[in-house]
This record gives sequence, structure tokens and C-alpha cells, in this order.
Amino acid sequence: MVLIRILLFLIFLSLIDWYTYQAFKTIFPSQTWVKIGYWLFSILVYAYIVYGILTFSSEAMNPNFGTMVSLMILSLVPKLIILTFLVGEDVLRFFTGSFQSFSGSRQGDFLPDRRKFISQTALVLSAIPFVGILHGVLIGKYRYRVMKHTLEFDDLPEEFEGFRITQISDIHSGSFDDKKKLEYGIDLINQQKSDVILFTGDLVNNHAGEMEPWVETFKKLHAPMGKYSILGNHDYGDYMYWPSQEAKAENLKRLFEVQKELGFKLLRNENVKIRKDGASIDLIGVENWGKGFAQYGDLAKAASNLSAESFKILMSHDPSHFDEEVKQFAQHIHLTLSGHTHGMQFGIEIPGWIKWSPSSLRYPKWAGLYEEMGRYLHVNRGFGFLAFPGRVGIWPEITVLELKRKNA
Repeated sequence: MVLIRILLFLIFLSLIDWYTYQAFKTIFPSQTWVKIGYWLFSILVYAYIVYGILTFSSEAMNPNFGTMVSLMILSLVPKLIILTFLVGEDVLRFFTGSFQSFSGSRQGDFLPDRRKFISQTALVLSAIPFVGILHGVLIGKYRYRVMKHTLEFDDLPEEFEGFRITQISDIHSGSFDDKKKLEYGIDLINQQKSDVILFTGDLVNNHAGEMEPWVETFKKLHAPMGKYSILGNHDYGDYMYWPSQEAKAENLKRLFEVQKELGFKLLRNENVKIRKDGASIDLIGVENWGKGFAQYGDLAKAASNLSAESFKILMSHDPSHFDEEVKQFAQHIHLTLSGHTHGMQFGIEIPGWIKWSPSSLRYPKWAGLYEEMGRYLHVNRGFGFLAFPGRVGIWPEITVLELKRKNA
């Protein structure tokens, strides 16, 4: 059954290739080396796809799988752009041929020849995502950006005026492949000199062992008032095969130990008070709760012992939790911090002009800062990457949020 699916998938890709090849044939009618190069590249991609599928293991996102995904996207996306142009041209050729046949003015074949200009335009435009994807794989996945926001509240305790939070999310340690660039990201977090560091889930892809090579690196994170974390949907080991429930439970136990080794206080449907000069704010952490994902989180339990008047910050991995529960929650939660979406690691963001990612089709609130009913939500774009070993237009994010009192 698996081989049949692979075969059908390759036939589908071959049809796309054959159609796309028409553009190369139109532009380079006598350059045999170009045509050979085109098919050689495609065949090598197909071979690696088969290899990646046959060697895939849910126990780890191994380099073979990441390379396979990269090559497939690098090959497929530009071809789909070319395909769009050629299909559009063929529709026009069909109607032109039909009109000429009906009017009796047709000379030669039913379909007019392809226009070289159309194929040239398609190839030029397809080069843009090709270069972008290549940049995303080689550079973009470690191109850390510091995003800063200042939030004002009427009821923020005076002692917390100027309180700084650094949020990171979606580390996905099983995907890292460059220690030097990762250490640069860690140094950049520490350079923000925030009061606390809050990590909003997905430490690993599938199992706790993925973090082992990076423990000493992440132990360098420093915040004078503490480091706190929650679990994301990938942390539970729900996406891989386990020989027994006991083995799965043992993995989760090890993940808790790793969090402690990193210096993070893991909040599992509970809260802590962050104190400063005799005042305090409440930090709430829930387990994963997502629409269409596991719902282990219990907000009512996590906030059950809190005063209605206290200033509250919630860490909840999946931003869909905000719309489904948080914004209508009986107690006023001033700020919710989430991650999860990664902005799908692909999109276009030009401040003041455009902000789009395929992630927006699934999540109304997919990246950045949102406000509803006097409650804020910030969705971090993620520190790491998953499956596709790259980022195109949606860069890895370190968020700094500064809290202010209104009219202070």
C-alpha cells in the first residue's frame, strides 16, 4: 500500500514536471543541455523523496526527512508558478483555436504555438520563490528577529512599571543542526536583559532525548526574576509510536526533568506569583489546549485560587485557546502568550503594508499582537523550525514585551 501511494505521488509530480517542461522547451528549443539538466534535477529530487519516505521514522525528524521536504518544496513551488502561467496560456490558446476554426481563419494546427514571452515571464517569476526557499533553508531558519511591544494597563501595579518579559516559543530542539548559530540566538535572548523569560511550549518534536545535545546551550539563558515554561502539543509524544504507555509516560517524566535542568519552572495548570518590592502579579500556565488538538489544559483549575482583582498573565501554547475560552473567561486575564503556528514558516510581512501567511487560513490570530475585549494576546512566530528546515519571510522570533501603567 505504501509503495502504491509513493508511485501515485510520483506520477502526480511527473505530470507537473512534464507540463512545466514545455516552458523550457519553448525558451531553449535547441539547448539540449538545459533540457537534460531539467530532467536530471527532477529525477534526483524524486529519488531523494522516495529515500526520505522509506527511511522516515516518527521517532526523530532526521536530516534525511528535512532534506527531502526542502528539495520537494524547492522543486515543486516554482513549477506550480510556471504551471499556472502555462495553463492560463493553454486556455487562451484553446479559445483562440476554437474561434479561428469557427470563423474559418485558422491556418495550421488547432492550437496556436506557445508564446516565448509567456514562458520567459513564468520562469523569471518562478525564480523568486526558488531563491527565497533556498535562502530560507540556508540562512532564514536562524535569522533571529527581536520583536518589541509596549503594553499599557490601568491596573498594572506601580512596582511593575517597565517590567520586561522575553517570550520564546516552539524551540523544537530535534530540528537544530548548527550549534554556533543557535548560540547566537541564545546570546540575543540574554542581551534583552528582561526580568523574566517565558517559554510557551514545544521544547521537542517528539521525545525528550532530542533536547539532550542542547541542554548546556539553553542553560545559559538568564533572567533575574525567573524562567517559566509550559507544554506544547509536541511535548507529550503524541505523534510517534511508543512500545507501551509506560514508555510514553517515562518519556514525559524525562521531559519534566529536562525542563528543570534548563532552569525553567514548568507550569502545568497552575500559577505562581511574581513578586517585586512588595507587590505581585499572577503568572498562569496551562497545558496544551487547542482547537483540533489535544486539550489537556484546564484554565479554571489553573486560576482557581486567584483574586479577581489581580493582574494576570497567561501562558497557553495554542492561540485558538484565546478565542475559545480565554477572552470570555470569568476572571480578567490581561495578557495571553501563545505560539504554536510558526507562521507556517512561510509568508510575507512588510510592516504597515502586508502581513500574510498560509497560517492565517487556519488561525485568525496567527502572529503578533492582538487585542479584544480589553485583553491582549501575543502569538510568537517560534524560535525553531519543524519538518521544513527553513523559514521564508517568517523569521524566528524573540519577543520583548514591556508593561507600562497608563498615564504613569
